[in-house]
Amino acid sequence: MPVRIALIGGTGVYDPNILSDIREEKIATPFGTAKVKTGVYRGREVAFMARHGEDHSVPPHLVNYRANIWGLRKLGVKNIFATAAVGSLNPQMGPREFVFADQFLDFTRSRPQTFVEKGVVHLDMTDPYCPELRRLLSRAAAELDLKHHVAGTYVCTEGPRFETPAEIRMFRQLGGDLVGMTSVPEVVLAREAGMCYAAIAMVTNFAAGISPTRLSHQEVVDVMAANVDNLRRLAMRTIEMLDPERGCLCQEMLFDPSAVQ
Repeated sequence: MPVRIALIGGTGVYDPNILSDIREEKIATPFGTAKVKTGVYRGREVAFMARHGEDHSVPPHLVNYRANIWGLRKLGVKNIFATAAVGSLNPQMGPREFVFADQFLDFTRSRPQTFVEKGVVHLDMTDPYCPELRRLLSRAAAELDLKHHVAGTYVCTEGPRFETPAEIRMFRQLGGDLVGMTSVPEVVLAREAGMCYAAIAMVTNFAAGISPTRLSHQEVVDVMAANVDNLRRLAMRTIEMLDPERGCLCQEMLFDPSAVQ
């Protein structure tokens, strides 16, 4: 049975035991080795990948995004649900609420952004996050009575430090709703590799200068831990609703994958 669905776990989401018959795999890619666990949920093969490692030891700016996404592609994955802990710039998007981002602003600096290193490929990013997967997430969240937002602009920063209040003011003026450190280049690489990608962003706190208290990583971890059951319910209900063999414009590759193998 092919693996068509993947869940990428971010901060606070390390446990693949929502699956049965779990197998661990190490996948060789042109960009390094990707570690993934595959298992079964409701008769469907699902891949689980811990973005920061199972012990949360890999900071966001050092994640090997290219190996991770290429490894999922080699498994046959066509649909990725990626969880992310985010800060909010938008007073309407409060802690413990889910946001299904539809746009991003990229403020990363040192990360490889593409698989394509020979030739010229211009990737359309009009809809960076798959509209169909976002609709499914919204339906599942409504069914589970989880407070959610169907759209939002994710500002991706380099990390691993938090942002300054001045940066947050700038991001708000540019139209940002959320701030995090992992969506780019993950979402870009998924599109290059011909996979649908949706971000399940969970607000853990208001960003610097908006929050009345100083920010801490422990605060992020604590809020994720308190809400991780809701996140799992949301992800798994959406996977139940998804047709793993569906087609989508997101799944059209614009380059020959043999060129990087």
